[in-house]
Amino acid sequence: MPSNWSRIIGAFILFSGMWVSMVGQNTLIRPTNNSPFSRFGMGNFADQYTAMQAGMAGLTAAFPDQYHLNFQNPASLGFLQLTSFEVGVAARYSALTEQDNKENLWSGSLNYLALGFPLINPVNKVLDRDQTPLGIGMSFSLRPYTSVGYNILTDIEVPELGPTQNSFKGSGSTYRLMWGNGIRYKNLAFGFNAGAIFGKLINSRRIEFDSLSVSYATEFQDETSVGGWLWEAGLMYVLPLSKVEETSGRVRAGEIKRLVFGINGSSTNYFTTNSSSYQRRDNLILGDIDTIFSERDVLRQAVLPTQLNFGVTFEKVNQLRLGLEYSMGLWSDFRSESLPANYDNTWRIAFGGEYIPDFFSFNSYFDKVRYRFGAFYGTDPRVFSGQQLENYGLTFGFGFPMIKPRETISYFDIAFELGQFGVSDLLQETYFKVTMGFALNDNSWFFKRKFN
Repeated sequence: MPSNWSRIIGAFILFSGMWVSMVGQNTLIRPTNNSPFSRFGMGNFADQYTAMQAGMAGLTAAFPDQYHLNFQNPASLGFLQLTSFEVGVAARYSALTEQDNKENLWSGSLNYLALGFPLINPVNKVLDRDQTPLGIGMSFSLRPYTSVGYNILTDIEVPELGPTQNSFKGSGSTYRLMWGNGIRYKNLAFGFNAGAIFGKLINSRRIEFDSLSVSYATEFQDETSVGGWLWEAGLMYVLPLSKVEETSGRVRAGEIKRLVFGINGSSTNYFTTNSSSYQRRDNLILGDIDTIFSERDVLRQAVLPTQLNFGVTFEKVNQLRLGLEYSMGLWSDFRSESLPANYDNTWRIAFGGEYIPDFFSFNSYFDKVRYRFGAFYGTDPRVFSGQQLENYGLTFGFGFPMIKPRETISYFDIAFELGQFGVSDLLQETYFKVTMGFALNDNSWFFKRKFN
């Protein structure tokens, strides 16, 4: 077996072992979420982009980059020039406001694990003086998709029974394990993602009668396991705005100008839910527990809706990038008896950019740093008290190059997001989010060594 394929198989086995261990043992890959909004439907949706893109408001549709992966549009893999292993983590601080009540919440998780590589090594093309217009790339990624996490206590006065305490608790996550492929011919690229969605979500509610000396508390609990197959596809087209001749061995940063157009998304995806539910009552004083209702292993079909992203980006290569993106999701088509929710169609618009003062600078490290910014506004599919949840905010970030002699540039990326989420004047959280990621790059995969 060729050594390069041995490396791929070995890396994939290691990669798979990592996520199986982390998911199975409930370690870092499991999101730690604190949000009352996650009680509805599949829970809170996780970001599906890297720390680099988080600094630019999550632009993905028209976003090719030779140093970083793009999970959302697999067509970008056709432009990938380096093998890249990426890992990202995030932490979020939220100030939740409900009328006159305020509460501060922390949450965080490991955001993604990913490995991507070009199947045609660009170093070989240079050594062979091969000007092939073909580019092929592949990737594997594991990402949280949704998460449930809340612990809510409410006191309600019931006529003839007095005060009652209602306890709502939820936990669990769903994940996406994806295999991506992209192929580029000249300036046009096509790609597809295929993979699986899996995980478990738990929701429970407990009612206790505080004023009665001898009373039974009632508890309801639903556990839902999710499993199914997913697919996505994407297109990218690069329109050159300038023609540059290489006369000195390399092109100066910003000399190549181009527009990048991109579209990605999926039509309806189906998945299966396996649900178990029970209702019981108990009295801790009497030591009595009665199961009123129990139902196990109920299989049902569920539907994820059509989702599409459209984007355009203007680039001065290795100097400036400005992008605009519009996303939509037909979430009113979502169907799941096991995870009922009032969902509506969504939209999101985002603008972002990146600036590099001097990509080839030898005198100043900070001239080589990537400075990023962005803004976004959009809706969440969930409807709360008749109003659809909204999310808007500002982002900024940095890409710090990690440079070693005679080695490929890798990056430490950090992004900051300040925004608001929820329903104004009803239940809203103001949050500050930090996302950090490493993109560790290498150009020796599929390298053909020659001996004279």
